[in-house]
Amino acid sequence: MTFGYAGQVLRVDLSSGEIKKDKTPLNLAKMYLGSRGFASRLLYDMVRPGTDPFGPKNVLIFSAGPLTGLLWPTTSRYTVTAKSPATNALGYANSAGHWGPELKFAGYDAIIFEGKAEKPKYLLIQDEDVQLKDAQHLWGKNVFETEEIIKKDVGDSRVKVAAIGQAGEKLVKFAAIINDQYRAAGRTGMGAVMGSKKLKAIAVRGTGKINIAKPKEFLDYGAQMIKECTDGKKTAWYGTLGTAALISSKQRIGDLPTKNHQSGQFPWADEISGETIKEKYFVRYRACFSCPIHCSRITQAKSGPYAGLRTEGPEYETIDALGPMCWNRDFGAIVKGNILCDQLGLDTISTGVAIAFAMELWEKGIITPDDTGGLDLSWGNVEAEIRLIEMIANREGIGDILAEGVKVAAERIGKGAERYALHVKGVELPRQEPRAIKAFGLAHATANRGADHLYHLPTMEYGMKEEAVKYLGLSDEQLSELFDLRSPAYKALECVFEEKYAAVADSLGVCKFSTKENFAVEPNQLARAMTLVTGEEWTEEQLLLAGQRIVNLERSFNAREGLSRKDDTLPRRFLEEPYAVPGLTPTVTELERMLDEYYELEGWDKRSGLPTVEKLKELGLEDVAEELRSMKII
Repeated sequence: MTFGYAGQVLRVDLSSGEIKKDKTPLNLAKMYLGSRGFASRLLYDMVRPGTDPFGPKNVLIFSAGPLTGLLWPTTSRYTVTAKSPATNALGYANSAGHWGPELKFAGYDAIIFEGKAEKPKYLLIQDEDVQLKDAQHLWGKNVFETEEIIKKDVGDSRVKVAAIGQAGEKLVKFAAIINDQYRAAGRTGMGAVMGSKKLKAIAVRGTGKINIAKPKEFLDYGAQMIKECTDGKKTAWYGTLGTAALISSKQRIGDLPTKNHQSGQFPWADEISGETIKEKYFVRYRACFSCPIHCSRITQAKSGPYAGLRTEGPEYETIDALGPMCWNRDFGAIVKGNILCDQLGLDTISTGVAIAFAMELWEKGIITPDDTGGLDLSWGNVEAEIRLIEMIANREGIGDILAEGVKVAAERIGKGAERYALHVKGVELPRQEPRAIKAFGLAHATANRGADHLYHLPTMEYGMKEEAVKYLGLSDEQLSELFDLRSPAYKALECVFEEKYAAVADSLGVCKFSTKENFAVEPNQLARAMTLVTGEEWTEEQLLLAGQRIVNLERSFNAREGLSRKDDTLPRRFLEEPYAVPGLTPTVTELERMLDEYYELEGWDKRSGLPTVEKLKELGLEDVAEELRSMKII
């Protein structure tokens, strides 16, 4: 009997239609914990360098963690992993809701899709009964329609569906996979990989249970931790305003990206703040599986052309991407844009950045009405913004170019457009300002899946004294430098620790809103949970070592694809352009200094930015070290 892990992995060959059930390799599960880490190892082993992300030899992996589906705070997460069409390197996206736990209840830790179907299919999982079903009647439908039709076809309203919309079908390189209608596995184009395989959806219904080695002790401990996350000060703000609470604080410090990062403050920030949303647009709270925090909410536009529209969220990243980034102050339009992205299957972050990029090109005269089919892309043109979302998803007109992502779009447009394409490794920047918040500048540059706020999620610098002393070993004098958001001091030290803990959270299947972001649940508490669940002794040190192993493995996957220090950089705007916000004097990111410190702390080669043979062997990755050495990469 396995504990924590469901014990089975589904292997689905879409080319032949063959479905196999293998036992979960628990040795790999223990080394890489599960979910993200486990899938990254499978990807490394199964996908060879140079593989076409849209080819049949790429694999698409859905994976849950050993804590996913258990009665413990925020155990809703699952990961989707493949070689990314955006970066041609490591790709993964993480989502919550109820789909991941349902996969575990059905008895599976992961699903590995190989090959490519000739005609559209969807996978139906009902416990042990697993079938590939015809999806030709679903192709061309949006995500909401797809879920509704599948539930009707199956005759079970409780089935959980993860699906792509038109964006995934048309291989938009930032297409998302949407589950539970509003939850997105958004980053790195996993929806496009799914579309390339002609896989429309995965519907799962599970009625089984997850075995726990010491059930009573774990349930008692889980109840204690849920109470702490419910009542604790570290998580209370999520339940009050959700991540939209960040709008006001970011506005104050100049970290609210506006007009494609031409500024860090938005004149109408108060109109779209968390406080205003709660007062004017709030309908009710909504939470993911086993979540005492309930950071999400249903909101409704109350006036204007979009009055009456309801959506889940929008959360901070979406509000900024579709709002200030595009000079849009209309909350109703942000709601409409969010709904469209969910229906069509688009990552809201990349979508907003792509539209802001196009608007700046319009402002600079690089694109004209001849390029846009007459569409006026002036800043703040809400109707044009909404239309562009549809055009991108359907690859219509200029939307076809933007659907490639800003990196490729800029290369195709030329005329200096590259300067305004805000991406790292081909993934559009999330909603932080690297010149104002130095740790996030380093985090965006070095994240192995491209520009990413969640790969490291460096939050200790926001005054977390107890955690910074405990995990970074800093003195009071050093803490003052860490807490200076615009100083590069100790930001590399912070990122190296926090990326390990972030990898642990992703791989166990728990949300960062109860772990990495605020340390409401700390590594030693997760270690105790794993001990009670699996029946094997786990320590904080073992968990963090596994997190470090995952980070090094993922960087090794990228190294095989030719990525190195040269790719750990930021767009020219952040490196060359001064950044002026009234009342603030932030400076250009001191990136090279931070990179040197980061590589040294990682134990990597400073010149290449890659793991050394010694570091890989130290982490039990001897086979990886030997392969990279034989390929003359390290």
